[in-house]
Amino acid sequence: MAYNARVLLDSTSPAGIRLTTLEVTFPRFVLAEFNTHRLFSRNSSSSRAIPTSKLIERVLKDPAVPLEWGRNKAGMSATDVLPGDLAQEAERVWLGARDAAVAHAQRLLELDVHKQELNRLLEPFLWHTVIVSATEWENFFELRCAPNAQPEIRAAAILMREAMNASVPQTLDYGEWHTPLLQPDESGLALETRRRVSAARCARVSYLTHQGLREIERDLELYERLRADRHLSPFEHVATPAPDGAFQANFRGWIQMRRDIESAIANDANSAPHVGSLIANHKGS
Repeated sequence: MAYNARVLLDSTSPAGIRLTTLEVTFPRFVLAEFNTHRLFSRNSSSSRAIPTSKLIERVLKDPAVPLEWGRNKAGMSATDVLPGDLAQEAERVWLGARDAAVAHAQRLLELDVHKQELNRLLEPFLWHTVIVSATEWENFFELRCAPNAQPEIRAAAILMREAMNASVPQTLDYGEWHTPLLQPDESGLALETRRRVSAARCARVSYLTHQGLREIERDLELYERLRADRHLSPFEHVATPAPDGAFQANFRGWIQMRRDIESAIANDANSAPHVGSLIANHKGS
């Protein structure tokens, strides 16, 4: 893999407020910095969902390596980089740490440790893909494209800014929906199907299943699991224009599908019989 940013869907409301969804790839070790931006709605590929053998193959064939080797100094940012010979040695040491992590992961695999624990050893050397949607980008670009930002997140942020600058958003009317990862030949699907499929694909971070197929039935099954298990963040990417420019959750001028799901869940809970009444009815029968 490599640094990458592409616009998945770019929409403008009748009030002129832009909502953009991007797919971004960068080293896993800067994910925490990316996640500090609270106005973003985001979903990531999960390291604990992937078999350890596949992750080991990835970090051996294509490890994430720092873009540059800054010389140590006080403060959060390096101002000078190591010269060529020291930089080469630093990369050799980094890859040695990768080899050690792989060896320990393999040993834990032999001990039958679950991947949700042992895959964490491999994360510093993994590439990571995120789907991110937002209406507010200025603060992110100001901070992360700056010279003193960590080089790896700066590289990703610059690519994101370039992708957005090159994109021409479509205008959506009230009642129309921003549905990332829907393909052109799926525009004829019923609106509710499109909303559900889009949310499920955002959760998976791909319009393809893990088997590399495009299967709407599997998308709808995943939607039902997400709703039942209350994994609601994927429903934030799917949104419709709001009648004003006020903030609705973390989007300005857009209403997320998540609000519909939360309202439906609350209605289901309110309409369900209270436990006490069920017990009383049972005793009275």
